[in-house]
Amino acid sequence: MTNALPDISTLLDIMRRLRDPQSGCPWDIEQSFATIAPYTIEEAYEVAGAIEDADWPGLKDELGDLLLQVVFHARMAEEQELFAFGDVVAAIVDKMTRRHPHVFGDAAGIDSADAQTIAWEEHKKRERAERAGGLLDDVPRALPALLRAVKLQKRASTVGFDWDSAPKVVEKIAEEAHEIVEAQTAGGSAEKLEEEVGDLLFAVANLARHLKVDPESALRAANAKFIRRFKIIEETLAARGESLEAATLAEMEAIWQAVKGKEK
Repeated sequence: MTNALPDISTLLDIMRRLRDPQSGCPWDIEQSFATIAPYTIEEAYEVAGAIEDADWPGLKDELGDLLLQVVFHARMAEEQELFAFGDVVAAIVDKMTRRHPHVFGDAAGIDSADAQTIAWEEHKKRERAERAGGLLDDVPRALPALLRAVKLQKRASTVGFDWDSAPKVVEKIAEEAHEIVEAQTAGGSAEKLEEEVGDLLFAVANLARHLKVDPESALRAANAKFIRRFKIIEETLAARGESLEAATLAEMEAIWQAVKGKEK
């Protein structure tokens, strides 16, 4: 831990100077909400990556990068007289206190995380009811598609539009997979095949939700497993004096299955 840490005002002043039209940084000056948004998403993923790797010094740096994104957006908003950083803080303070009346108010206590999740969703439901629009309208479009699929399904389930069991979703997955085969056999267009694959992925996300599995985490783990096993294929072939390009699929598959057997 470091003594005499700078407070948020230091970072706000740095961003103000970077965005100064006369003396600031040309790159920072020309940015907009739209151009910075992809960096914001990227930084959030890098925070998740540091946590996944248990890289705590890295997490400190990544959280700083993510905080900078918030400050950047707030500064641009202040320049356009939309709101300021203080308004961002005030909004989240109000939301957190409003949605935790059992902590900051006189509501009855909540004794479990599950109960708090239910209470939180009820608060959000009441807030949505006060705004005009459809049930799914405020599920952010910029979310990763897999995460957004789960949120859409979860929201629809609040009014009973949902499968009643995981096995029913498995049946749906089999149906969607069969429709892909049918579309391909019939010489379906690229657009049709994309649609069918999308339906399959949507159904798989639904299964993950029913099983209380985070599909994003599950897919990241599957990616890591694939990389780990493929590296062993590379290393095994290299030890034999062979290259990936010269190896046959049967050779690579045999190594893969051997690695898979050892991991079980």
